[in-house]
Amino acid sequence: MSAVHSGNPSPVPSATNNDKAEKAEVLHAEQSKDFNAEHQDLEVHPGFWGKFLKKNPSPEFMADLARMNEMELDPVVVKRLERKVDMLIMPALAICYAFYYVDKTTLSYAAIFNIKKDLKLTGAEYSWLSSLFYFGWLAWALPANILMQKFPLNKYLAVNIFLWGALLMCQAASRNFTDLAVLRTLSGAFEAVADPAFVLITGTWYTRAQQPARIAGWYVANGAGIAVGGLLGYGIGQIKHPLSPWQWEFLIIGALCCAWSVFLFIFVPDSPYMTHWFTREERLIIVSRKRHDQSPPDRREWSTSQAIEAFIDPKIYLFFFFGFTANVPNGGTSNFGTLIIKGMGFTSLQTSLMNIPYGTIIILFIVAAVMINNRVPPNNRTWVMVATNVPTVVGFALVAWGKKTGVRLFGYWITGASNATFVVGLSLVSGNVGGQTKKAIASAAVFLGVAAGNIVGPFLFKDSEAPQYLTGVVGCMVSRALEIVVIIMLRIIFVRANAKRDRAVAEGRVTYDERVSTLQDISDWKNPAFRYVA
Repeated sequence: MSAVHSGNPSPVPSATNNDKAEKAEVLHAEQSKDFNAEHQDLEVHPGFWGKFLKKNPSPEFMADLARMNEMELDPVVVKRLERKVDMLIMPALAICYAFYYVDKTTLSYAAIFNIKKDLKLTGAEYSWLSSLFYFGWLAWALPANILMQKFPLNKYLAVNIFLWGALLMCQAASRNFTDLAVLRTLSGAFEAVADPAFVLITGTWYTRAQQPARIAGWYVANGAGIAVGGLLGYGIGQIKHPLSPWQWEFLIIGALCCAWSVFLFIFVPDSPYMTHWFTREERLIIVSRKRHDQSPPDRREWSTSQAIEAFIDPKIYLFFFFGFTANVPNGGTSNFGTLIIKGMGFTSLQTSLMNIPYGTIIILFIVAAVMINNRVPPNNRTWVMVATNVPTVVGFALVAWGKKTGVRLFGYWITGASNATFVVGLSLVSGNVGGQTKKAIASAAVFLGVAAGNIVGPFLFKDSEAPQYLTGVVGCMVSRALEIVVIIMLRIIFVRANAKRDRAVAEGRVTYDERVSTLQDISDWKNPAFRYVA
């Protein structure tokens, strides 16, 4: 505790040993009280394995949360806590996402450093290596989302990051297609947790209104990852050593991933109600400020009724198709983008540098999309998504049919605008599904689509069409156009559902107590207070 003194300064007597001991005892008592309070806020799961499982908030914590939800929160205090949350969560997610993107594109950089020649890979085998990564992802996407509900979120993410870094390092020892295929498949399985974990962490700590900007905050690291990946590729290309540059690429990036995962495991908290970085009152405020989102604290239990509801909800399938249509192009450009640029007449090292403007454009479009979303009237997120997707369609058309190198290169760069579409789209998933189990399945649906799209994308790029890859580029353009159709269909569902619920309330056919529903783990279909963000 500290006090503020005013008036004329006066000599302060030195503290006696007894005074110092008394202050130390008081400080220790306060720390012990907060430590005990933190652990009393969690339900204890019996048994040895219970120590490793996610812990639910205790009945005492939920009761105090209900009382705090009746109070008006001090906006100054809320802002101060949100700044502290930002400092704790956002840099960690941004660094994770940069590693995540660089990790995924290492094969693309390895291609321009002669991995195909060194391992005697055919064009079809290279495409299979691109897709096998996502076969592993596809196989593990649903189990990964279920396990995220069972284990402490940040710890589970950190373990997976360590494993994908270790597997990336192992790829440097690959002797042939088979070695690399097995390691790529396993890497895909462990990376399946990344995107859904980042979205779930954002949804856990931030309100629905804050989520687009915060998702953008860590997603711009995608652009930074591309730019840094280009610089790393350029630097690694200068290494003169018996090991090939592509082997150094795998070793260096894999080692950095492993080192970062250890830091993440130790320092970043798993949830607002399970962290020593905040006092108990601060933890309650962090959760209570989300009272109007109809988003209860995260729990471990699996709900069969919510799972059944998810499988009959049309928007869950549209989320899948959103992920699919957005990532057919991603699967192509992530693995063939550098080859397309190199085919325009650039050297390997120049090709690495040409990805820096591409990453910069991604960042600029994401920032612009978030700023526009914050300034337009509510329920216009889907229109922002459509607007940011149009330049991508135009960009692929320029790559396919542009006559001049500068026009084709510019077209390739502006295809990065679609990253802004995906950022805003992820906030629709995190904010438009109620119930922990249903939200986990919705997240899995999106990223199953992501995996499927990334599997299909590389096979559109025929080795016989190198270096223009006309079929692949046109396929990417069509996929982006279909993505716009999916976005508009989602908008229709959200707007009509909101209008139907508002009409039922206005006519007196439905009543509800928002204070009660916000504490319950119920789905968006069964929660009459829930309104969709369109």
